[in-house]
Amino acid sequence: MPIASEPDRTPLPLAGIRVMDIATVIAAPFCATMLGEFGADVLKIEHPIGGDALRRFGTPSQRGDTYTWLSESRNKRSVTLDLRQPDGVELFKQLIAKTDVLCENFRTGTLEKWGLGWDVLHEINPRLIMLRVTGYGQTGPYKDRPGFARVAHAVGGIAYLAGMPKGTPVTPGSTTLGDYMTGLYGCIGVLMALRHRDLTGEGQYVDAALYESVFRCTEELAPAFGMYGIVRERLGSSHNDFACPHGHFATKDGKWVAISCATDKLFRRLAVAMGRAELASSSTYGEQKTRLEHRHDVNEIVRDWCGSLTREEVLERCYATDTPAGPLNNIADIFGDRQFHARRNLVAMQEPKTGESIIVPSPVPQLSETPARVRSLGPELGQHTDEVLREVLGIDEAEIARLRQQRVI
Repeated sequence: MPIASEPDRTPLPLAGIRVMDIATVIAAPFCATMLGEFGADVLKIEHPIGGDALRRFGTPSQRGDTYTWLSESRNKRSVTLDLRQPDGVELFKQLIAKTDVLCENFRTGTLEKWGLGWDVLHEINPRLIMLRVTGYGQTGPYKDRPGFARVAHAVGGIAYLAGMPKGTPVTPGSTTLGDYMTGLYGCIGVLMALRHRDLTGEGQYVDAALYESVFRCTEELAPAFGMYGIVRERLGSSHNDFACPHGHFATKDGKWVAISCATDKLFRRLAVAMGRAELASSSTYGEQKTRLEHRHDVNEIVRDWCGSLTREEVLERCYATDTPAGPLNNIADIFGDRQFHARRNLVAMQEPKTGESIIVPSPVPQLSETPARVRSLGPELGQHTDEVLREVLGIDEAEIARLRQQRVI
């Protein structure tokens, strides 16, 4: 069973850092989530009516907000604030003066239209670090275009490679991968900017584009094309340009395994696992060059072998010979996987309002001395507004009541 999150009073590395998350959905908010997992105080600023669209993205929980929200907005305090009203802008500026990191992902120029661009915020707080996530970045001819992960996968070059040869390109992993990648790169940028601020006292902004995060993960595509004009095409489940066998193979029980033989040594191990050591001799398929030249035949041999055994039997024989192999896990497989449980990759948290036990992925990476923690699930809309206005800005109850009556909060 998943491990329940337990109270831990170990000081976390980002304790004392205040983050404001005024972004929506996943990309920039994921950066804020990671910072919160390692101890930052994350204030999730939401519009009083409806809040973040992520609350309605995915499967609804018993509380009403989706499981996506409860998982991805963990460790945050929800504060409602209407940035289109003068009082809302003023409160936001007061909070900026007491903030270390601001995360936003509005379309380029939106905050500037509201009078809250980088120049204004930097003047209020010269130590501020601002993460700006957009589809195409703050500069360039495409900067004003809307951007989403699916489009970033396409523009950045990964979607073209996903799918079967000559088939329709597909979305890699059927998830918003580009959002998570950009949130991760954004988090790295924020941490570097915090380090720079430690040395100089000066803040800066981090310009993260969805398509750039995708493009950065394209191996040798750029140098190979630049040098030889090579355009890699869709290869399906195999990566036949460099190694063979190197792909996904169906097993007798209707499941799948991944096998990777990137070197001759690894192919020799697979040949032994298959009970056909002769396949790795110099006169047959012992050399990678020969295997690549006869990739269809080699893949057919491996395909037939896998198809004659159950997934468990294939993996047992591969593991016994140290052949790199693994199951193609769906989420049900993951819930039963010993490695995920041993590493506590699944965390069970109780939603206070409904008592529902909700299982979420645990934070990564794992630090030896100050591991990240899931302290709370995504909050209810405006759950911490009064608390934060009192605690951070010292606003009294009468003023809070007025702001709520005016629908500023």
